Amino acid sequence: MALRLPGGQGGIDPMRTGIGVLDYEIAGEMASSLGRAGERVAAMLAALSREGQGPGRAAALRAAADAVYAYFIQRELCGLRRHDDAIREYGIPREVLVRLGAR
Repeated sequence: MALRLPGGQGGIDPMRTGIGVLDYEIAGEMASSLGRAGERVAAMLAALSREGQGPGRAAALRAAADAVYAYFIQRELCGLRRHDDAIREYGIPREVLVRLGAR
């Protein structure tokens, strides 16, 4: 008795079909967009820390919160529901987290 992998269609290579290629392209685009969103978070958090307690702090705080909010949405669209690791990795301050989604 032969064992087959789930979804196996005998000798059909999924990368030769349109579905396999499309899945590969979608995964690449998701990773790319998540990476760009992460770079924006890092840039906005760096700008916030450079601002210190200066007069532009409120605007920098709002920009950082918007970037983090967009990043979290992008993570959720990629299937990543928990954000604890991202908060630790980027060192997102509490004052940014409390402003997520607020307008």
